[in-house]
Amino acid sequence: MGEKIKKVLKTLIKYTIIFIIVLNIVSYFKALDLNKEKLDIQSFTLLDNSNYEVNNNKPLLVHFWATWCPICKLEEKNIENLSKDYEIITIVTQSGSTKEIEEYLKKNNLSFKVVNDEYGDLSQKFNIKAFPTTFIYDKNQDLKFSEVGYTSTFGLKLRLWWSSF
Repeated sequence: MGEKIKKVLKTLIKYTIIFIIVLNIVSYFKALDLNKEKLDIQSFTLLDNSNYEVNNNKPLLVHFWATWCPICKLEEKNIENLSKDYEIITIVTQSGSTKEIEEYLKKNNLSFKVVNDEYGDLSQKFNIKAFPTTFIYDKNQDLKFSEVGYTSTFGLKLRLWWSSF
């Protein structure tokens, strides 16, 4: 019986590792077409019509997501946790009116900064083809990392930390 459990666990671990490798390869190829230019936006208009000014002294995470995206739902708590300690701006794309997005945020206990990209203009500017997509810029607004798909809190923290140098 013990040998059978070990065999199942080995198989499960093997397939999990293969799955993670495949996801990273897919993410890499999806990220090739993203806008790799320096961030040229200095401010964003948030859902509440306030202005978010980009802080030039810290790394910035720009996260594209959608309320209808299942992977985004898995990742939203990671972004929420990071938003407490890091400069993060999220851009929700083609997910409805400001009121609908505010209701979604309230229902899911999310308080991160949100820009409503209702018509997909910002997504086009950044050449977004899949959600979620995350960009991390250093304090000079040079792109350091881009990621398409799910990323763990630890992975994002590590990239933000690395971008602070």
